[in-house]
Amino acid sequence: MRRIDVHTHVLPPELPRWSERFGYGGFLRLERDGRCGRLVRDDGTRFRDLEENAWDPAARLRDCDEAGVTTQVLSTVPVLFNYHAKPRDGLEVARLLNDHIAELCGGEPRFLGLGTVPLQDPDLAARELERCVRELGLRGVEIGTHAGAWNLDAPELFPFFARAAELSAAVFVHPWDMLAPERMRKYWLPWLVGMPAELSLAIASLIFSGVLERLPSLRILFAHGGGAFPGTLGRIEHGFAARPDLCAIDNPHPPSRYLSRIYVDSLVHDERAFRLLLDVFGPSRIALGSDYPFPLGERPPGALIDAMKIEDAARARLFHGTALEWLGLSA
Repeated sequence: MRRIDVHTHVLPPELPRWSERFGYGGFLRLERDGRCGRLVRDDGTRFRDLEENAWDPAARLRDCDEAGVTTQVLSTVPVLFNYHAKPRDGLEVARLLNDHIAELCGGEPRFLGLGTVPLQDPDLAARELERCVRELGLRGVEIGTHAGAWNLDAPELFPFFARAAELSAAVFVHPWDMLAPERMRKYWLPWLVGMPAELSLAIASLIFSGVLERLPSLRILFAHGGGAFPGTLGRIEHGFAARPDLCAIDNPHPPSRYLSRIYVDSLVHDERAFRLLLDVFGPSRIALGSDYPFPLGERPPGALIDAMKIEDAARARLFHGTALEWLGLSA
């Protein structure tokens, strides 16, 4: 059965020394050693080890063949969003990353691409989004769960979302720069606890603020099964009913109204969690996603779906039907 993996990350085989070019820090650099590499912080400390499948299309395709993946949707590594950068510098970084992804997709029909944008400047972000879709042929963009102090309900960001809806561009929301880092210094907690919280915060922000209500054609997908949102939906829904004076101030409709408007990927690592995901969203809103090629990903992609008793029609939707709809593609 055809398998489209909507959640895979890629980066160029070489990155400029952005800190040296721009004259300030906060940018990661890539150090290569043959088939291995590492992302390194300004102070020289290691952020993440990488293998060649993080940049080499041939290695990716070999992995796809072994796993039975038909198509990968490529997006940048979220730590390269660089929303801290000055807007024009952030645009320069985004354009380099987007040109690289477009080049990969242009040379290989099994790759589809999502761009990145300098979300710290919504006007520049909207213009780069348009370039991604109209000039580079990408299917949409990947964004973070926030841009600095702006949650996704920030009025400053609404024109960007409106432009995405106008362009019929897919939007992929991925957690990054997790909240409360001062309380999560050990045990990899930013990735284990912070990421799910970031996603729930992002979804609730878009619902409560009325962004999804105002933009019914916006196609938006959240990584990692929507994070903590499915498990806290009951509390969120009850809170909306119990305290409308606090929760319904920008949108009078309950959160459950928008479950049919949200897409999520399948990456939850646990059959019980996936059963909840199916109960909350249904297979028509869930797309296969693996977080390839990183350690918290699923190997092989779709293993959890394969292990569960699911009707063939629902399985087809999970493996490719939902992805095609979200990406705006025909079967």
